Amino acid sequence: MTRLSRPLLVSLLLVALAFVGVRAVEAQLEGADRGVPPVDSASTLEVTGVEVDTSGKSSEEARLAGWREAQSKGFKALWARTTGRPLSEAPTLPGSTLDGLVTGIVIEEEQIGPTRYVARLGVLFDRGRAGEMLGVGGIVRRSAPMLTIPVMLTGSTLQSFESRTEWQRAWARFRTGGSAIDYVRPTGAGVDPLLLNAAETHRPGRTWWRMLLDQYGASGVVIPEVQLLRSYPGGPAIGNFVARFGPDGVVLDRFTLRAASSAAIPRMMDEGVRRLDAAYTRALNAGFLKVDSTLLGGNPDPAAALAAQIEAANAAAEAAAAPPPLVQSTAPVPVGAATSFTIQVTTPNAAAVSQAELSVSRVPGVTSAITTSLALGGTSVMRVTYAGEGAALAAALQSQGWNVSGSGSTLTISRPGQ
Repeated sequence: MTRLSRPLLVSLLLVALAFVGVRAVEAQLEGADRGVPPVDSASTLEVTGVEVDTSGKSSEEARLAGWREAQSKGFKALWARTTGRPLSEAPTLPGSTLDGLVTGIVIEEEQIGPTRYVARLGVLFDRGRAGEMLGVGGIVRRSAPMLTIPVMLTGSTLQSFESRTEWQRAWARFRTGGSAIDYVRPTGAGVDPLLLNAAETHRPGRTWWRMLLDQYGASGVVIPEVQLLRSYPGGPAIGNFVARFGPDGVVLDRFTLRAASSAAIPRMMDEGVRRLDAAYTRALNAGFLKVDSTLLGGNPDPAAALAAQIEAANAAAEAAAAPPPLVQSTAPVPVGAATSFTIQVTTPNAAAVSQAELSVSRVPGVTSAITTSLALGGTSVMRVTYAGEGAALAAALQSQGWNVSGSGSTLTISRPGQ
């Protein structure tokens, strides 16, 4: 029998261990339960939450009638959202014209009977053709490309792309065509689970972050987080959402949503994505969503970089210091076509503007709150998109401590004593 020398045995052992390690890494990368390709929405405009209730001689006829009605309601909602005018003034287009504008119908929920169709739908419009009628220009990208790493905490397990989650699916199906943020959304396949794991989001070192941003063609990073708490399997669930930005995880906003059952969790996640996108958009408009100089090439001054980070964190904290709401925002999200409202608000200083936008945007059902006319020391004007009726919006604002007057699509709000 031939006896192997000790150096040769050690070499063979190292080769075997290396082979096992390679196979382990391959097994991680070849997981079948990974990878959710994001929806390409650069060429579309979307209206969500359109409710229809139609009937017909057959289920197919009722369904077709429902889709036709959704096209008409969707265009009116898009017109009102774009122009800022009341929904009642929106034009009614013939079916043939709408067929040329609509590129798809998204089924959010539907119930089909023998002669009746009840559903909540989303309508996708061609950006080019619909934009000409609405006066909307081409694609607007105002932020630098932001690497997006959605992190989910559930059952004491923190995950990003390690496996498919409802949070990752929600960000993949989010249509970013109308957002001011240029999200760079990895699919979660290939090496993504190794490079963009949950632990990476808590790594402060800049060298590794610079390599990742170069790898994915981004200039900054946003980390939307959710903590999912379930009462029991299949039962109600609570989602605590946090908008984080940058390698240091600066908190820009946080809120809580509730799902009545596990079946409603995807819808809650979609609403969470929309509200986090609104939070990132507000931060961009306020000048907080800037590219970190320490993520750029070269050797930046550490003292200057640290001072810039502290200043950004303090500014974000000051903007988030709105008066606390009287009722926690865990109410069910209103369902209905998005409607634009004009809200006049007393703004004695710049801080009051940010606080008003933040407070109104936290109302369940509000998808955007943008100041269109600024008057420091006077009355500013906000354009608010809300999925519900004006009376419901007024009641929600009153529950947050606002004095509300007016009716219809025009409201006036102020804090007690102003």
